[in-house]
Amino acid sequence: MTGDQLAPRVGFMFDRGRAPEELTGFAAELEAIGADDLWVVEDLGWTGSISSAALALAATERLRVGLGIAPVALRNPALLAMEMGNLARVHPGRLVAGVGHGVPEWMRKVGAETTRKLALLEETIVAVRGLLDGDEVVLHGREVTVDGLRLVHPPAEPPPIVTGVVRPKSLELSGRVADGTILAEGAGPAEVVSALEHIGRGRAAGDRPGHELIVFAFLHVDDDATRAAAAVREVVAGQAEWLGVAPADVFGLFGPAKGIPAQVAALHEAGAATVVLRPIGDDPNGQARAAMAALGRA
Repeated sequence: MTGDQLAPRVGFMFDRGRAPEELTGFAAELEAIGADDLWVVEDLGWTGSISSAALALAATERLRVGLGIAPVALRNPALLAMEMGNLARVHPGRLVAGVGHGVPEWMRKVGAETTRKLALLEETIVAVRGLLDGDEVVLHGREVTVDGLRLVHPPAEPPPIVTGVVRPKSLELSGRVADGTILAEGAGPAEVVSALEHIGRGRAAGDRPGHELIVFAFLHVDDDATRAAAAVREVVAGQAEWLGVAPADVFGLFGPAKGIPAQVAALHEAGAATVVLRPIGDDPNGQARAAMAALGRA
């Protein structure tokens, strides 16, 4: 899908800085206030996405849980498919399998960096999808080898595999072989449109039936817009440096809650099917409640 449904899915991220023991309560609260999604993080040194997703899925009944993201350089595709398959089998229709290249500096820290990032990502997606579909996979690629493996317990409903990528070549690859793409925090409507152009070129060369564009966006709710800007200044500066843009160009939902519906709508109109809000600062649960109330979904 792109952004053609009547309203986008709205989810929230469980920030990597929060204590892991807070996750199940946050997931249950999101479900109670009507959120569609919860996205968990896998950043080196913080926490693992598979274990986090398992906790969140077990604590809820309806909430969709996304991996944002599992770096393919850290995970053998067979093991990744086994873990994802278990979750998808026990919680059908509720897992989104997010994968990506991983932050180069972090991959170097653990000896996992590769120079053939595009090949590794594509071959991992192909292998994992085949295994989740219940196929016997034989793949002798440039980066991935799977020689005649089949999952004993494949899920009845394989999860969609989406990529968290940034660069044009990776976006095109995502359009060609993945079921969706995650855009990192800071992407506004213009960046959504630009990304969809690259994704569209990939889709034209691929055979996937649909493609869900998922946009992560910073959130800080405060009736005082100046105070909100000050509260997120450091986070925005760090993200701007990572994206290679000016801080002023980092899109976010900062300020009074009444502004949230228009900003979410702008992302949706540009093509986002799902908007995942990442609360910054104190009281992330309260910020999630405020956002859902402003959107009329609580």
